[in-house]
Amino acid sequence: VQLQASGGGTAQAGGSLRLSCVVGGSTTPITTMGWSRQAPGKQRELVATLPSRGHGTQYGDPVKGRFTITGDLSKGTIYLEMKSLKPEDTGVYYCYSIQNDPRTGYDSDYWGQGTLVTVSS
Repeated sequence: VQLQASGGGTAQAGGSLRLSCVVGGSTTPITTMGWSRQAPGKQRELVATLPSRGHGTQYGDPVKGRFTITGDLSKGTIYLEMKSLKPEDTGVYYCYSIQNDPRTGYDSDYWGQGTLVTVSS
């Protein structure tokens, strides 16, 4: 299973960026996809999650009201629309998927390589 994230780059404070993530090589159903980020010198934190049923979307407190996650888990694709960007949004953004094996009932998580977002003041 491979996750390919794209769309990172540099933006000014108050600007916008859109990230994309595509899952390839899945053989088990995707139950959740989402984004986490890691700023320099800080721990990785949740940005947003999108469950397969479409409702129950969650956002980390720092991004609520500014970021929107959308996608189609049946196609293994999610997006992250980021608006009103702040310098503290700078970091490497990782997409992930959680997939459930119906034979065992176990979940497995997979991560992309990350895409860098830099917000200048």
